[in-house]
Amino acid sequence: MINQQLLQPESIVVIGGSNNVHKPGGSIVRNLINGGYNGVLRIVNPKEDEVQGIKTIHDARELPPTELAILVVAARFCPDYVEMLARDKQVRAFIIISAGFGEETKEGAALEQRILDTCEQYGAALIGPNCIGLLNRHHHSVFTLPIPKLHPSGADFISGSGATAVFILESAVAKGLQFNSVWSIGNGKQIGIEDVLQYMDEHFNPETDSKVKLLYIENIANPDKLLFHASSLIRKGCRIAAIKAGSSESGSRAASSHTGAIASSDSAVEALFRKAGIVRCYSREELTTVGSIFTLPPLCGRRFAIVTHAGGPGVMLTDALSKGGLQVPKLEGPMADELKSKLFPGSSVANPIDILATGTAGQLGIAIDYCEQKFDQIDAIAVIYGTPGLTQLYEAYEVLHQKILTCRKPIFPILPSLHTAGPEVAEFLAKGHVNFSDEVTLATALSQIMRTPMPAPPEVQLYGIDIPELHKIIYREVNRLKFEGVTSGYLAPDTVREVLSCAGIPLVPEMVSTSKDELTAFARKVGFPVVAKVVGPVHKSDVGGVTLNIRTPEHLALEFDRMMQIPDASPPPTGGIPDASPPPTGGVRGGHHGVMVQKMLQGTELFIGAKYEERFGHVVLCGLGGIFVEVLKDVSSGLAPLSYAEAYSMIHSLRGYRILKGTRGQQGINEQKYAEIIVRLSTLLRFATEIKEMDINPLLADGSDVIAVDARILLSSER
Repeated sequence: MINQQLLQPESIVVIGGSNNVHKPGGSIVRNLINGGYNGVLRIVNPKEDEVQGIKTIHDARELPPTELAILVVAARFCPDYVEMLARDKQVRAFIIISAGFGEETKEGAALEQRILDTCEQYGAALIGPNCIGLLNRHHHSVFTLPIPKLHPSGADFISGSGATAVFILESAVAKGLQFNSVWSIGNGKQIGIEDVLQYMDEHFNPETDSKVKLLYIENIANPDKLLFHASSLIRKGCRIAAIKAGSSESGSRAASSHTGAIASSDSAVEALFRKAGIVRCYSREELTTVGSIFTLPPLCGRRFAIVTHAGGPGVMLTDALSKGGLQVPKLEGPMADELKSKLFPGSSVANPIDILATGTAGQLGIAIDYCEQKFDQIDAIAVIYGTPGLTQLYEAYEVLHQKILTCRKPIFPILPSLHTAGPEVAEFLAKGHVNFSDEVTLATALSQIMRTPMPAPPEVQLYGIDIPELHKIIYREVNRLKFEGVTSGYLAPDTVREVLSCAGIPLVPEMVSTSKDELTAFARKVGFPVVAKVVGPVHKSDVGGVTLNIRTPEHLALEFDRMMQIPDASPPPTGGIPDASPPPTGGVRGGHHGVMVQKMLQGTELFIGAKYEERFGHVVLCGLGGIFVEVLKDVSSGLAPLSYAEAYSMIHSLRGYRILKGTRGQQGINEQKYAEIIVRLSTLLRFATEIKEMDINPLLADGSDVIAVDARILLSSER
C-alpha cells in the first residue's frame, strides 16, 4: 500500500532521532536535513532537548498529527509506537529501520505481524522493518551513505537488502549513474519489490517518470505479479535489470538468513526474467553498468567503432564485443584514408581507431565526427581515453562532452584514469554523463542487454491442443494414483504417448510388450532396423538396456531374451513415486516391465524438459539431447506458456546453437518444427499442473522433421 504520505509527506517524525550521526537515529536526521526536506521535521527523543538544531519532543504522545513516521528504536517498542501513532496521530506511512523481527526469531515475526495488522487496519503504508529506508527527490529517509545525485531521469532502484543497496550505490556513484528513487524494502512485510513495481506501473507517466529500473532481489514472493508489471513497464518504454541472489544451494542458505528470504529455483528465475524482458545481472558492477547503459540512447545496431589512444584496451574491447555477438567492422576505403591523413603519422584507422598517446583533443573530435557522419557501417562509438599522468584531460573531456550532446549515434565513454585524472573525470560526470572505466565489463553488459528479448505477449494461444482429451487422461491417471495409495508416479509409456499426442507432438512408432512374438511382428510391420530398450526402474544406458540398429528378427529375439534378464536396479518403493515405468496392460511387476521396440531413426539428438516450480509454474528447458544434456548442461529455460518468439530465443541462446544450425556441411535441423514442439508442449503444461516433471530425450531432428523418441512424465495427484 504505497501512498502520498510515504512518497511526499508534508510532515515527518523520527522516533529515536539523535545527535550522534554515527548511529542510524542521528544519520537519518542528518540526511533529511542535508537533503533539503522542506516539510515539517519532528524528532522524538526522551533524553535530548535538541537534535541537530531541531527542538525535540520527549514523548511521542505529545506529537501533533504527522504524515510519515520513521522508527529507529528497538524492535520490541515498535508495535506499540505504530499503534499509537496510527490511531492517535493520523500517521499513514511508516518506515521501520529497526532489525530484530521475522528475519531473526519467531518472537520477532510476531512483532512484525502486529505492526502489519495495525497498518492494514488504518490504511497505512509500511516500508521494512529491517531496512535502510526510502530515498527520493522529496525526502532522504535513509541512514546510510552515499547519497547519489538525484534526477527525474535517474534510475529507480529497489533492493531487498539494505547493505547490498549501499554497495550498489557505491558502484553507481563512481560511474556517475543518477537516481530518481532508492527503495530498501527490508523484510517487505507489506510492500515488496513486486508491490513497488506495481505502483510504478499503475501510476506511470511517460513524460515525467524514470524509464530505468534496477532491482536487487533475494526472494520472489509473487512471480506472476513481478512478470506482469515488469513486462508492462517495459512495453511502456522502461528498461529493467535485476540481480537475483540465492541461485546456488549455498547461496540460497545465505539469502534465507538475510531479511527472511527464500531463494527460488535458478532455472525458474532465468525463465521468468526472459519472459518479462528483464536483463539479468550477476554482480553489483554488472548491474550498475547495465543501468548506466540504459541512460544512453538505445543501441540500434551491433556495429561498434572504437576510438582510443591506447592500443591494448582497444584490442581487449574488440575481443570482448566480438565474443558477446557484437561487431567491430574493419574501416577502409577513401573515408578511412581521409581520416588517417588528419591524424599523426603512425595512427591506425582500421578499427580500433588508434590516434596514439600523443593524439590531441581536436583529433579525438575528428575521429568521432567521422564515425558519426561518414562511416555508415557504424552504429555506436566507444571512446577509450585516459592519461599516464603527464597531461590534464579537461580539453579532451570537454570535446567528448560536446560530442555526446550532439551525436546521433550513442557514445560510450571509457575513462580509465580514475586516480591520475580524478578531477577531470569528476568534472565530466558532474555534467550528467556516465563513465565505464573498464572496457570488458562494458562489453559484457552490452552483450547481456542485446541477448535479452522483449517481453512475451501475455495471451495464451491453444495452438490446436486437445484440452478436453488431456483433462480426461489426467483425471484417469490421478485416480489411478489415488487407488494405488501414492501421491505421485511416472506414467506408463502408452499413456505418455497419449499425453504427447494431445499436443500434436510427432512420435516415433513403438510398442512395449513382454511377448517376443508381438514385438517381432511389430518390427516387421514398421520395418527394420529397430531399437530395443528395457522398460523398468533402471537407467537404460548404465545397465546395457539399449540396443541400436537391430536389423533382423533373430537379433531382436536375442536382445529380448537378454533384456528380460536385466534385474531391477532399485528397491521397491516405500511410498511416493512408484516404479519408474508402470507396466502396460498384461505386464509384470517387479524386476523389469518388458521391452520397448521402436523404429530406428537418424538425426540430431535434441532435448525438451519441464519441471513445475511452486509459485512460478512450469519451467520448460530445451537443448542438445542424449548424453549431452548431462555432460554439457547446455540448456535454455522459459516459463510456460511460451510464444514462438520465446521458443526461438531459447533455441538461439544455446551455446551449441551452431550445431543445430548446421556446421561443416552438416544439415541443420528444422528450427520451426523444434520451436513448434516447445510451444505446443508449454501450452499443454499450462493446462496440466498435475504434471510435475517431463523429459523428452531424445527428439531426433533433421532438416525436415523433429520426432520424439523417448519421454517420461511424472504426475502428482496433489495440485
